[in-house]
Amino acid sequence: MQNDLDVILDIMKGARFATVTTRGAGGHLFSRPLAVLDHDFDGTVWFFTPDPSPKTQEIAVDPHVNVAYADGPSHVSLSGTATITRDPALIDRFWNPWAESWFENGRDDPSVALPEVMAETVEFWHLDKPAVLRAVEVAKAIVTHSTPEVGESRTVEF
Repeated sequence: MQNDLDVILDIMKGARFATVTTRGAGGHLFSRPLAVLDHDFDGTVWFFTPDPSPKTQEIAVDPHVNVAYADGPSHVSLSGTATITRDPALIDRFWNPWAESWFENGRDDPSVALPEVMAETVEFWHLDKPAVLRAVEVAKAIVTHSTPEVGESRTVEF
């Protein structure tokens, strides 16, 4: 599992933004880009967001979320539950110039909050071959009626 976590972390760190999907009124899904915060992945991820906001209200009603990361052709899809925290230690740990630009009063802004997402499952697709070799694999698979070998895909349970 550690190798899987290393691959997941590499993909997550390669992404500048993650798409966080929440469930709103009537069961509709809403996806929003949030900046990726640098940390070692141990099953939990955090993002900065103002609270109150539509996403924090949606999380309060239904904490089930999905977080998707893309780094080139590699992807991570994290399914889990979210809570909203205002933990000053976490805010200090993750505060950065990007976050500063979104909050009028900086880290002391009363709306500063962190959606904390605890993973239940993480699925990843890691394409580890150059585009030319992936194209050759796909062409070979078409001719041989097989599945192309372009990388790895697995689901990790937390």
